Amino acid sequence: MTIVATDIVRIAVVDKARGYWTNVGRRLMRDPVSVLCAVVLILIALAAIFAPYLSLADPFLGSMIRRLRPIGTPGYPLGTDELGRDMLSRLVHGGRLSLLIGLLPVVTAFVIGTTLGVSAGYVGGFVNQTIMRTVDVFYAFPSVLLAIAISGALGAGITNSLVSLTIVFIPPIVRVAESVTTSVRGLDFVNAARASGAGPLTIMRVHVLGNVLGPIFVYSTSLISVCMILAAGLSFLGLGTKPPQPEWGLMLNTLRTAIYINPWVAALPGAMIFTVSICFNLLSDGMRSAMDVRS
Repeated sequence: MTIVATDIVRIAVVDKARGYWTNVGRRLMRDPVSVLCAVVLILIALAAIFAPYLSLADPFLGSMIRRLRPIGTPGYPLGTDELGRDMLSRLVHGGRLSLLIGLLPVVTAFVIGTTLGVSAGYVGGFVNQTIMRTVDVFYAFPSVLLAIAISGALGAGITNSLVSLTIVFIPPIVRVAESVTTSVRGLDFVNAARASGAGPLTIMRVHVLGNVLGPIFVYSTSLISVCMILAAGLSFLGLGTKPPQPEWGLMLNTLRTAIYINPWVAALPGAMIFTVSICFNLLSDGMRSAMDVRS
């Protein structure tokens, strides 16, 4: 009888979650700003993924004769960089590393931070104190300085940048996950699941996680733009991607000497970082409004 009651509660929760997310999707589709931002991000991601098949120029092939050509030059619609390499090709190919470095640390931190935060919020007691006091240690340092310190200690490189950024974003996600979990662990549906004989892992996975995953996910999406800016900063300081790999932050670093000669070409990598960051921010705001049941 206990098993049957647990299954009934689980089915009801799953059906409710499906209906909720369907309504969220409908409300999000009615927001023109969110739809526009999503389309822009999808187009940039598709261009980066299929960059080798777009018949673009070789992003590594340069020529000192063609260096710093202005935007609109025949054959080079976005000009050339300080080594005569095609800027359009390097921007498109650079999106692969830039998006990877911006997304992967947040996704990894989302998984780890949600697991730790939900566990701390639901179990409480010694487990909560251990996890949250450990997380508080990282709040003693600004995220930028912490990322630079970890990357400097580990050494320059893409892998070390990913590790340092992941460590930076785990604490804030843990905080949010613990906060929302604490607010729902004493609600009636959790007590009903506990009374029906469901174990702690089942309650956290089926009942608690389904109700707290939305706010955590929305908050995590807002961190993607921050992660891209931090990753670009690390590459700008020489702690991220190494030349001659195309990456927007690294391109800003190498083009900074050309800003007085050809400022429009030098500003293109920064414009890409700004565009992607603002699109992620606006899309996160749209998701937050769509997930507000009071709206």
